[in-house]
Amino acid sequence: MKKECEICSRLNENEMLVLETTHWKVFVHNDQSYLGRCVASLKRHAESLSALTPEEKMDCFEVVQKMESAAAHAFGAANGNWACLMNHAFQTQPYNPHVHWHFHPRYAKPIPFEGETFTDSEFGHHYDPKR
Repeated sequence: MKKECEICSRLNENEMLVLETTHWKVFVHNDQSYLGRCVASLKRHAESLSALTPEEKMDCFEVVQKMESAAAHAFGAANGNWACLMNHAFQTQPYNPHVHWHFHPRYAKPIPFEGETFTDSEFGHHYDPKR
């Protein structure tokens, strides 16, 4: 028997929801060490990228375009890193992955926001997942 999918259980929540399309929901991530960091989750349960329908794939590219544009407009992001690793779902059995993407806006210069200054010290390199 599969364990409950953590992502499916959170999809009905709309707190910190920033974008919803036909197939995806995008939420602000609690960890904002990368200003504008978000998670885009497929609205139905699918366990791998190869399980996406053509419509879900095209909708995903619309999400990428909207999120990168929004981060550039709102905060001056130079580009965005997208990661679909899903390793956490394979740490304990029974495995139950759910397709989702982590979006990390990247900044070439320090960004002041709400009284803090965000500095992307790894700009031009892989983001630091432990930051």
